[in-house]
Amino acid sequence: MKRSLQITADGSHTIAVSGMRVTYHSIHGAIQESTHVFISAGLKPLLHQHEAIHIFEMGFGTGLNALLTLQQVIEQKQKIFYYAVELFPLQQQEYTLLNYAEELNDSSLPSYFIQMHECKWEEDVELHPLFTLHKTNQSLLHLSTDHLFHLIYFDAFAPKAQPELWIQEVFENMFQLLHNDGVLVTYCSKGDVRRAMMATGFTVEKLQGPPKKREMLRAIKRLG
Repeated sequence: MKRSLQITADGSHTIAVSGMRVTYHSIHGAIQESTHVFISAGLKPLLHQHEAIHIFEMGFGTGLNALLTLQQVIEQKQKIFYYAVELFPLQQQEYTLLNYAEELNDSSLPSYFIQMHECKWEEDVELHPLFTLHKTNQSLLHLSTDHLFHLIYFDAFAPKAQPELWIQEVFENMFQLLHNDGVLVTYCSKGDVRRAMMATGFTVEKLQGPPKKREMLRAIKRLG
């Protein structure tokens, strides 16, 4: 899988995958998109509702969503357990070039960002007293975990590139991973994706999308 670095509209990096004609983040602003979709619409409404918020991310990718989450951990003093799935991890020569920590203008973040990429897989790693990361090198389609989560960052490649990850069977698996009242957020707002979520049992709402994107989706697991 050939990957190359690109600068997005807000000055932050994304990675382009030439064979799949996709990028890891929006070309209209990687940090802007991740902050809007996953932090503002996903994490912030849950802050301080649980002693520890358990987050599932599909997939870890560049580590941007995890870094933004850690930033919130430090600012908000909220304990988080972060479980990330990634089948094709970035290589050292790729993640060391990413400029997220610098663009966020926070001197504490660069070392955390490198630790996120270089820490061991398949085990819990405490990167900060309030932030534990568990990375697993599994396919979402064959995922095995006993964890339950309060929040899912569903950040798979777009349906046109990986249609098999946006079907009802996958969202049924995501539904089972969530606590009651758990939340799934994603940048994608396609009608067939929304219908697959609803068929699973999610209560789905459309929210304003990130820059240059009209809508995004937030799905809630409500049992009675």
